[in-house]
Amino acid sequence: MKKDRRSFIKKGGAAGLGLLSGAGIEIAKSAPFFDTDFQNASSGKSVIGPYGPWVNGLYNESIPSLSFRKDEYTDIEAWRTKAKAKARERLGIPDIGKAPEVKVNKVYTFDGLQVEEISWQLPYGRPTEALVLKPLNRANEKLPGILAFHCHSGIKYFGKEKIARTSEKHHEVIEGAYAGYYEDRPWANEIAKKGYVVMIPDAFTFGSRRVLPGEVPDVIRRGLPEHDDQSTEYIDAYNTWASNHEHIMAKSLFCGGTTWPGMFFAEDNIALDILCNRKDVDENNIGCGGLSGGGLRTVMSGGLDERIKCAVCVGFISTWTDFLLNKSYTHTWMTYAPILPQELDFPEILGLRVPLPTMVLNDSDDQLYTLPEMERARDILQEVFEKAGAREKFQCSFYPGPHKFDIPMQDEAFAWFDQWLKA
Repeated sequence: MKKDRRSFIKKGGAAGLGLLSGAGIEIAKSAPFFDTDFQNASSGKSVIGPYGPWVNGLYNESIPSLSFRKDEYTDIEAWRTKAKAKARERLGIPDIGKAPEVKVNKVYTFDGLQVEEISWQLPYGRPTEALVLKPLNRANEKLPGILAFHCHSGIKYFGKEKIARTSEKHHEVIEGAYAGYYEDRPWANEIAKKGYVVMIPDAFTFGSRRVLPGEVPDVIRRGLPEHDDQSTEYIDAYNTWASNHEHIMAKSLFCGGTTWPGMFFAEDNIALDILCNRKDVDENNIGCGGLSGGGLRTVMSGGLDERIKCAVCVGFISTWTDFLLNKSYTHTWMTYAPILPQELDFPEILGLRVPLPTMVLNDSDDQLYTLPEMERARDILQEVFEKAGAREKFQCSFYPGPHKFDIPMQDEAFAWFDQWLKA
């Protein structure tokens, strides 16, 4: 049965607060409960009260120090080298080695596609699982590649499955994500059909990379059953627990000298290595994209790795000011890197890829951001691309409605990939 998209968003927590009910399983809750309609801030009040304007002024009195918009930066290569090095330093990207051996676990066909279920072992944690999709009628060709990033969506029990359909029927939680965010059209399938090899890896702490309840002390498990199952009741409870566990993970990563976006980049970089090394992939024509948490990963990988020739960020562009004053409560701990806002505004991380083709797709009623700051982020990126003499390489569109990557948005994104990766 098709689920109402707005109801799904209200249940799931669009940005990863994990505001799921628990469906009868009692677990101790530590995260505050916010109205999941996330109305745009209009009262003029800061989410941290009177401290907001002062904190915002710590970095926002002028253009950040490494912004390409500053008059002192005229040599794009010299600027990019300096700014990327500093961004990498601030993210604390760990060295997790080179691409490991890839295991092919299963190969089958579905929806006119060849589907591979693959995995690889990083130096820590359980194996990373990924899906690879490509069109059956072009199985022997070398095709452009897409590194597809799944969303957060408050659903950490699953990862890659949220944007790819590989069977006639998936778990109702996944079906809800299809309806809630993708207008019942999982986008990885659709872009693969257009002539791409699409890889979807599970992100750090999602799906195969998630923290299991039995792996933490009882005081942290907080009543969640130790052995998981596939029931909706359990999955809802797990997602609530995983949301409440995010601050613990983030603080622990800080203590280790890294950050959550740094971990995303490191693990996604391995996935990119694996994608580029495939014999059926044209490593000179690689794109990446995703919605929400996938948009965040697009900002990091697209901004910092020049192998990404075309990037499409959906539903994750605003400014540090928007997070600081208005919307940090709608966002996961996965977004933040200390000190970096003094040097680059949030959209300027993605802008590090200039003049490579870059698309941003926004929803004008997105409950995770304020419209003025989304528009300001667009203007910042446009200024960066114009200064670099690459205005035609940047495109930004706003669509009506709340947080989503619906069919019209997907169609614009696919046309952008085709324009720059199939020339």
